[in-house]
Amino acid sequence: MPFVKDFSSEVDSMAVGKRLKRKDADTKVTGEAPYAYDMSFADEHYLAVIRSPYAHAKIVNIQIDYKKLESLSVVAGTAKDVPGRNILHVIHDDWPLLAEKVVRHVGEPVVILVAASLPLAEEARKYVSIEYKEIPAVFDPVEAKDHPTIQIFEEDNVCSYWQQKNGDIEKGFTESDIVIENEYRTPAQEHAYIETQGCIAVPQGHDSMTVYGSMQCPFYVQRCVAEILGIEWSKVNIIQTTTGGAFGGKEDVPNQIGSLAALGAWLVRKPVKYLLTREEDIETTSKRHPAVIRYKTGVTKQGELKAIKVEVFLNTGAYSTLAPAVLYRAALHAAGPYRCANVDVQAYAVTTNLVPFGAFRGFGSPQVIFPGEEQMDRAAESIGMDPSEFRELHILKVGDKTTFGQVIDQSVGLEQTLHKAREQSGWYQKRKPTPTIAQVLEEQKKGKFRRKGMGISTIFYGCFLGAAGKMMSRSGAYVQVEPDGSVRFAVGTTEMGQGMITVLSQIVAEELGIEYEKVYMTPVDTSRVPDSGPTVASRATIMSGRALQDACKQLRALIYAKVALKYEVDASQLEIKEFHIQEIATQKKILSISDAIKLVYQERGQVAVAGWDVAPSTHYDNEKGQGDAYSAYAWCTNIVEVEVDSQIGTVDILNIWAAHDVGKAINPQTLEGQIEGGSLQGLGYGRYEEIIFTPEGRVLSNNLGTYLIPTTKETPKIHSIIVEDPWSGGPYGAKGIGEQPLMGIAPALTNAIANAVGIRLNTIPATPERVWAAIQEKIEEEEQ
Repeated sequence: MPFVKDFSSEVDSMAVGKRLKRKDADTKVTGEAPYAYDMSFADEHYLAVIRSPYAHAKIVNIQIDYKKLESLSVVAGTAKDVPGRNILHVIHDDWPLLAEKVVRHVGEPVVILVAASLPLAEEARKYVSIEYKEIPAVFDPVEAKDHPTIQIFEEDNVCSYWQQKNGDIEKGFTESDIVIENEYRTPAQEHAYIETQGCIAVPQGHDSMTVYGSMQCPFYVQRCVAEILGIEWSKVNIIQTTTGGAFGGKEDVPNQIGSLAALGAWLVRKPVKYLLTREEDIETTSKRHPAVIRYKTGVTKQGELKAIKVEVFLNTGAYSTLAPAVLYRAALHAAGPYRCANVDVQAYAVTTNLVPFGAFRGFGSPQVIFPGEEQMDRAAESIGMDPSEFRELHILKVGDKTTFGQVIDQSVGLEQTLHKAREQSGWYQKRKPTPTIAQVLEEQKKGKFRRKGMGISTIFYGCFLGAAGKMMSRSGAYVQVEPDGSVRFAVGTTEMGQGMITVLSQIVAEELGIEYEKVYMTPVDTSRVPDSGPTVASRATIMSGRALQDACKQLRALIYAKVALKYEVDASQLEIKEFHIQEIATQKKILSISDAIKLVYQERGQVAVAGWDVAPSTHYDNEKGQGDAYSAYAWCTNIVEVEVDSQIGTVDILNIWAAHDVGKAINPQTLEGQIEGGSLQGLGYGRYEEIIFTPEGRVLSNNLGTYLIPTTKETPKIHSIIVEDPWSGGPYGAKGIGEQPLMGIAPALTNAIANAVGIRLNTIPATPERVWAAIQEKIEEEEQ
């Protein structure tokens, strides 16, 4: 559909742009919000999963003592008991619900057990015996690519490939005075959502199934459950329960959790609840993809960025899941928001024998932004230029082309974010020259071990799914007015803590000219609206918002028609202002919007409509490495201030200034919450968080005592800076905000550490051990 007219431009804002209270605040604070754990059904059963202890092995034999299990009223299920297709569809069809012949990672499900109580299901494990024959495994993506003997995905283990090409890369390096080349590594990152994964499957008779669960993408789960059970999609209904955080971790994983519960419910014909413990969740569900990135940058002495060459090896784990889409974003963000005539990015998603990795806030971009922004700092340092000014020379502006050939014709607020972050942080006043290691040692002799530093990153983020996911770039909405003047609406995107219900309610209130308090969103249910795609890629506000605008526009026309007929006025000359319908020319109020809705009911008018939205067209030619990759871009500058103890390597983060161009802040308060939460999560990625695997491929850091995340004590002062450069395609000019607050914090942090003590890190997180080791290595280099 075409862009919906910005109705708010015709009137003073009634809801949009205001700091209104979150719709779900009270129920979450008081504990009244119903999570999956809180739900119960008559005669519900519980599910336990027997998982592989090996990273790579053949299943030789499964022995189940069915007689004993029957005496305990326990039912077991294997791959042979799957009535439909034993595949969890995401992008490639390589992920089985239950392993049948081969297991490819530690923790892969092999057998399910369903019982009337969880202790009974756990006890029944001893009546199942699985014989394995262990075979060689591989865990590193560079080693796994084209491995001569270990084949996990086709012949080369590469499940996806994307590239970006521009100009003549060799010519670019020839014209460069300085070439900087490094290899970087980024870790697996755990989502650490408050609520673990969980679903309840309830048979409904007539071979139909309803699944309740904590999830981001109900329509994904609907397809998987239908295909696993071998029934029509129309017989499967998915209802999202209150979801206690997701961050991407509940995009693809609920396909598995919901399908396991549904299979259990199918086998016993009773409701089945499957809720993961924290340990099981961390050990067996997806994480951010670890990556190896080789980055080469060419620059002239005058500060011109001449060439960027990047190789990306994304570790997908045992199954591809969302890796092709994650890799697409990594490949297109690898060269950053800069002008550069010569670019060559080669990106590979490589399967290994680790737990499958999947979606995580930022979706492939944090892995490449860390090395990219490190390289920008090192390039500036090599020519003696301020790193913020070096970036300012090259950042994209209106009319520029990205390195993949897309002309950016509007809504480019990156320069504004840079100026505002630099000004508010006191960059020029506070940032000191980077010391040599000799200067650091000299200060140590005087008993001065702590030094402050400031680092910067400038980033962009392609909003929405982009060309790689355009087949899912649609969204539906349903809006109904009630006799008392209140409004209810339904959408297919989900609330998971980000504030979507609040923002969409503000859009509906604004569009219909009704009080915000009178707008209510119904629980997300696949039976209410058509498949609206996933709640990912910062798309909920824009896609569901535009679908709601479409629906509300139709409703306004229906209401105006009834009012015009009743009061003998021209419907085209009516508007809504201050919760009343009035004539545009005379500004004469006719009646309140609530009374107008009552009038529609009295006149037996239509009171409910469906809205629909399709994202603007995008395309990308992977053979050429060029295209119009995304509909719009969000922009951000981060500045981080740290204090480093050069003697022991500890890093205290003092301040974060995060300036974001969001197009339009529908609710500045929830937006600031996104910036603060995302920045803290990015700080965790750069400073604390790292999943540790044993040499056998098992997750070692499987609880929140061994997997460290920043707490309130480690939270610095976060200064949220909102820049509004409207995008004509978004509701009221809005763009996405969910992803980018995390993405650029890690390199701003490592650049700040470098400014403080003169050392560079090629691997994150910047733990005290890594910082201390880098200082010692620098000392040894100086001594030689």
